[in-house]
Amino acid sequence: MKILITGITGLFGSYLAKEFFEVGEIHGLKRPESKTDQLGQLAEKIIWHDGDINDYQSLEEAFEGMDLIIHAAGLVSFDNKDKDSLLKVNHEGTTNVVNVMLSQDIKKIIHVSSVAAIGRDPEHKVIDEDHKWVDSPWNTPYSISKYFAELEVWRGVQEGLEAIVLNPSILLAKMEERSNSTGLYEYVKKERSYYPIGDINYIDVRDAARISLELFQKGLWDERFILNNESLSYQLFFKEMAEVMNKKAPNVPIKNSMIPLASLLSKISGFLGKKTIINKQTSQLAQQQIKFDNTKIKAKLDFQFYELKDTFKWALNEK
Repeated sequence: MKILITGITGLFGSYLAKEFFEVGEIHGLKRPESKTDQLGQLAEKIIWHDGDINDYQSLEEAFEGMDLIIHAAGLVSFDNKDKDSLLKVNHEGTTNVVNVMLSQDIKKIIHVSSVAAIGRDPEHKVIDEDHKWVDSPWNTPYSISKYFAELEVWRGVQEGLEAIVLNPSILLAKMEERSNSTGLYEYVKKERSYYPIGDINYIDVRDAARISLELFQKGLWDERFILNNESLSYQLFFKEMAEVMNKKAPNVPIKNSMIPLASLLSKISGFLGKKTIINKQTSQLAQQQIKFDNTKIKAKLDFQFYELKDTFKWALNEK
């Protein structure tokens, strides 16, 4: 089986490559300037194709002869100034992937989306795969771009594709890896004082990649799956991390009345990722108690998630 992974040089793409290496010949799509260090020694065993999901011709050349496309490429940003770029990469790029697959009669796609694509609104505190997207002030430009990207995948299914859509929450990776979780670790490492009063939804990146492989092996096509270990308050999440680090945990809750104080929130500019822009919208999201339900995964797979403390020990190189 020939498997091509877009976004293979990124965090989740690299872990997917490591898992799927056992079932097929791995091909990787990358821009000429992209670094492959995230893959370690596996980079030498991958068949590389230079290209970009916004370059239709490069996709045509790279996809030729493939049996499965894992589409993990995308742009993550919470800066409202990146709205157009998000739509171009996430929406238009996915449109290109789907259209090339249809033109070359490649049937199977695993699409890496995000829980953000499911949407959030003030009326729902527990969200599962059946949640219906509604216009909401809580839907960021990133969320909207990923939602539109999913629509393209489902359009492809209507035209003959078979798809598994993955909706991961925050991926917890190693401290030194390029990921949103790095900002979380740095925040606690610096012994910052404040914590949001909302919940964080997370999953160990190793669990997310392994679940993806097991869903593929079971042939659970034309379904979407939330990849989430649990929902935990930021207070408890930071407390457990601080214990592993032997640091003082944040102990001052951010009150909703503080939200307009951008100077305060800028102090935690890393807790949603290094490139995150802390604005009123993202700040309000961090204050919400929302759970992304993993009941479906538990029903489909006999899967044991890593304990949070074990994830932290691995991520922070603690014994």
